[in-house]
Amino acid sequence: MSLRRVATLPQDGPGTVRVPLVGPAVCAGFPSPADDFLEGALELPRWLVPNPPATFLMQVRGESMRGAGIFDRDLACVDRSLLPQHDSVVVAVVDALLSCKRYRIEGNTPRLAFDNPDLPAFAVDEASEVEIWGVVRFTIRWHVARGRLA
Repeated sequence: MSLRRVATLPQDGPGTVRVPLVGPAVCAGFPSPADDFLEGALELPRWLVPNPPATFLMQVRGESMRGAGIFDRDLACVDRSLLPQHDSVVVAVVDALLSCKRYRIEGNTPRLAFDNPDLPAFAVDEASEVEIWGVVRFTIRWHVARGRLA
C-alpha cells in the first residue's frame, strides 16, 4: 500500500480557489448562485475543485440523505458542470423547493429518492417541475461538537 501526502497530490494551477457558500434561499428555477444568495466563500485546495466557476457550497438541512453519509448541517460541494449518472447525489429544485436527493434511473425514467429508509418514497410525478441544479462532489462535516468553546 502506498500513501501520498496531500501536499504531493496533483494540482491544476494555484494552490487554492475560493468557492462561494450559497445561502438558505429557495427559489424556483434558480439557475446559478446569484450574489444576492451568497453568504461568503471558503478557500479549498484546487485539486478538490476542478471547475471553480461551476462550483458552490451549500449547507444541508435534515436527515433525508444519511444513507449517503450526508447529515444535517454538512456542507455539500456542488458542481453544476457534471451530468448526473445513476446513483449520483444531486441538488435539485422540485416544485420550487431546493433539495438534496439520490438520482436513480429505472428503465429509461430518471427518479429522485431519499437516502434514508425511515422516510417515505419520494415520487416525482410528470406534473412536477424538476431541475437538476448540480451533482454533489463531496461534503464537509464537523466531527466535534459545534457548541460553545470552553
